[in-house]
Amino acid sequence: MSYLHSFKEVIKALGLVFGDIGTSPIYTLSAVFVIIPPTLINVMGALSLIVWTLISVVMVQYGWLAMSLAHEESGEGGTIVLKQKLIPYLTSQKTISFITMLAFIGIAFFIGDGVITPAISILSAVEGIKLIPILNGLSQNIIVVIAIIITIILFLFQKKGTESVSLAFGPIMLIWFIFLIVSGSSFIIKNPYILNAINPYYAIQFFKTNGFMAILILSKIVLCATGAEALYADMGHLGRKPIRTSLCFVFLTLCIIYLGQGAFLLANPLSHSIFHEMTLLQFKTFYIPILFLSIMATVIASQAMISGLFSIVYQAVTTHIMPRLHVEYTSQRIMSQIYIPAVNYFLLTFVLLTILKFQDSTNLANAYGLTVSGSMTITAILLFLVFSFNKSYLKAFISVLLVIINSTFLISNIYKIPYGGYWSLVTAFIPLTLIIIYDLGQKKLYECLREVPFDFFLEKYLIISEKIPHINGTAIFLTKSTDPIPKYIARTMFTNNILYEENIIVTFETQRTPFGITAMFKTDVIDLPTLKIFEIKVGYLERVNIEKILTSADIHPKVIFYGDEDIKTNNLIWKVYTIIKNLTPSFVQFYKLPENKLHGVVVQVEL
Repeated sequence: MSYLHSFKEVIKALGLVFGDIGTSPIYTLSAVFVIIPPTLINVMGALSLIVWTLISVVMVQYGWLAMSLAHEESGEGGTIVLKQKLIPYLTSQKTISFITMLAFIGIAFFIGDGVITPAISILSAVEGIKLIPILNGLSQNIIVVIAIIITIILFLFQKKGTESVSLAFGPIMLIWFIFLIVSGSSFIIKNPYILNAINPYYAIQFFKTNGFMAILILSKIVLCATGAEALYADMGHLGRKPIRTSLCFVFLTLCIIYLGQGAFLLANPLSHSIFHEMTLLQFKTFYIPILFLSIMATVIASQAMISGLFSIVYQAVTTHIMPRLHVEYTSQRIMSQIYIPAVNYFLLTFVLLTILKFQDSTNLANAYGLTVSGSMTITAILLFLVFSFNKSYLKAFISVLLVIINSTFLISNIYKIPYGGYWSLVTAFIPLTLIIIYDLGQKKLYECLREVPFDFFLEKYLIISEKIPHINGTAIFLTKSTDPIPKYIARTMFTNNILYEENIIVTFETQRTPFGITAMFKTDVIDLPTLKIFEIKVGYLERVNIEKILTSADIHPKVIFYGDEDIKTNNLIWKVYTIIKNLTPSFVQFYKLPENKLHGVVVQVEL
């Protein structure tokens, strides 16, 4: 039964995680040989670069180094997990700010990548329809309409949840990878010399032959590694073991299909759409069902990126990097399986705009790669820093090499900016602006709240408590900390003279570790009959039920008070922050506290 369960988890991993990188053979080699002729040196050199990119970036950076830093219990990964592991080692506020900003940019790049990936994957597969003889004259506008319909269906399917998605897509991806192995192997058998491309000598010769052009071609080569960041971010959905197991199979499959495509190209140097023309030549009778399979696979490719984005944004929300967005938990078994409607519809909107703007996959190849390589470079930098502080010097040294490799890919992609690369930067700029404004706004708001020192509050409470009658029952006052005390608590008790028989100040603190919940009364701070402090500490990925925690501690509130800031400002940035704050759920809404007991106390703040 354990083997059956493991096999099932591997199949789910294929469906959820590997769609993106598994469909890169549809467009990668075609993008390379749009700009250089398919000579023997060029084909062997490009294949060598692809194989060693898969080895270094996919297998070493993500499959080994990054996944070794995932959380032990959940396998949760991503830029924020790396940041959270690094922060405890840092003592300088400037260094912490730099690492935080680096993480902000990494998240934004990942989101920018998440817009381009579904567009190019779906468009490149749908374009294979043109090779069907009776549809040979099909206009690109029809291709775009079909791609848009598929995209809309994909994003509407997200609310079903990761579990349903992976179960539906896993078997399809298994068939897809088997097809790639068969397709690639048949051409390798015809031309076994192509296996020599594994030798890095051919990559070196490629650079000698093409010079500066070889650097620019790296911007196309990196397309073979798209999805590597997503498979790391997706780890929380399934865990580390099934993803690592699947990765070995996927890596071998990708090497076979790319080498097979190289052999096909040497025999058919006039080919443009390499994947589709190779498929048509091999499986002419079955071309239409295989085309349908490729379209399904590219839909699943988009799924890998979408699921990864849900994970990254959720981590950003729970670590207070991004505002609290509405989150739906789609699995009772695995807490990190989630659906975030705002992210889903943001992506849908921009993917549709991307398809309409660029129209075909060749144009989109010029927009693709910049944010991918940027995100990978940031991950490599964070890996180096974490391993350096951990004194894992071998891994730190390898991480330095990976920083150099990824930086080279990033530099090679800069030329794309005027030709379409700007679009991924635009889509990354939107969440980056949101993150920065929200972060600055939170800090500014905290500075302006003029909270009350705990000692002064306690002294005032002892005086007031003896003078006014107490209301029957228990009242809870929500806050992040007790020193200082929020202004709304002091106003409620001392200005409005509202005291209950039992007043419990509940603090809620998010920890730097992903999991774990502790909840207790802080009798060492204060333990009066009518005033108590109850402290809740949670890991930043915990799925928290505050009401259940309170009940377990025998706390049954009659009313729950919370602060609600009414922000007044003439500053444009703070106005944007106010809009963000008003449009996203408050703390009590995010954690679904009982509405019939809530009482918001408005505090006016001028920013």
